[in-house]
Amino acid sequence: MSNRRESTKASRSISATSETSGPGRTRIFELGNDQNRLLIAADPQDRATLQPFLEPVTLLPGEILLDVGQAIDYVYFPQSGVISLLTMVQPNQFVETCTIGREGAVGLVTGLGSGVSLSRVVVQIAGRALRMRAALLNEILPKTPSLNDIKTRYGEALISQVLQTLACNTLHSVEQRLCRWLLICRDRTASNTVPLTQEALAEMLGVQRTTVTAAARSLQARGFIRYRRGVIECTDVNGLQQTSCECYALMRDTFARLLPYTYEDPSGDRG
Repeated sequence: MSNRRESTKASRSISATSETSGPGRTRIFELGNDQNRLLIAADPQDRATLQPFLEPVTLLPGEILLDVGQAIDYVYFPQSGVISLLTMVQPNQFVETCTIGREGAVGLVTGLGSGVSLSRVVVQIAGRALRMRAALLNEILPKTPSLNDIKTRYGEALISQVLQTLACNTLHSVEQRLCRWLLICRDRTASNTVPLTQEALAEMLGVQRTTVTAAARSLQARGFIRYRRGVIECTDVNGLQQTSCECYALMRDTFARLLPYTYEDPSGDRG
């Protein structure tokens, strides 16, 4: 897997900025759209401890980063793109239980626990990430209090998202779930454009493609999205929020409470 990866320097790194000048001065972070929010939220000194060991990699659509039962060698901190955690429901059939982007990490919780993946981890939307050997991160975390605290908070947020997604898949309509997924993807990528096929959406939602097609057509007829082959554009975010089930707001509120830098952006509320 690692042979496919690029190891060239990313155009931006986590060292992008923080200021602590003056007594009582609040730290200021420049939160670019391609910055991993967990790393940005860490104390600058703790972040500097990690920086020499972080390797820039490219995330390719359809790439399987981990499979069920596979040893977790690396922890990935996405800077852009979208990654899905897929749970097996029967042989060769998976459903998405978690969506990860720049707000989170892959392998940070399980990789530093049992060290074995509980899910299939697939890149849905291309992007970039910083990765680090899990064993090395496990050694460094006790010496970096802010990162250790972030890991704990993220673990809680991740579990909450998985549980909420499972409840959502059981109780809510495909149209509601599609709206929820598009809104989450929009948060993860800071973009209204989702480059994803209906086949991929159907797999993630655990339904037939024809069912997703019907839901997408309904949303497009109301002006909430614009769909062309392989690309969905969110054209009415308020409409998507009103049509989505409560799960989207609950997930967003949990992340905002536990990890405030998840949604903060210099441009203000993208709303």
